[in-house]
Amino acid sequence: MSVITGTMPNAPGWNVKATLYHAGAKGVGALDSLGCKVVAMRTVAVDKTLIPRRSVLFIKETVGLKMPDGKLHDGYWYASDVGGAIKGKRIDLYTGKGAASMNPIKKLNLATLSAVKVGEFKGCPPA
Repeated sequence: MSVITGTMPNAPGWNVKATLYHAGAKGVGALDSLGCKVVAMRTVAVDKTLIPRRSVLFIKETVGLKMPDGKLHDGYWYASDVGGAIKGKRIDLYTGKGAASMNPIKKLNLATLSAVKVGEFKGCPPA
């Protein structure tokens, strides 16, 4: 996997509404739409007509959230999944295993998150 990040001139940004999904929920598999393993607190499903798959997104509101390994989130997410209900300025954040994995993100105002494309990746997102 290679990631290209950094300052992107005229980087596209979106104000988006977010929903959450987790392993164990109906219809959620272990692989994203690229065939890669979904990664807790990193995988984001997007409308690929708005946000291209393989985009690295910075979502500032997620900075500092507790990650599954106990570290703090740096705000970077990987657009490697899509969903039937994800249309337009809407994203779906993968939180991990079980409904309890959604708790750290539930404190955010999911109706108004800011997502900025800061790069692109090849291969699969980092685990």
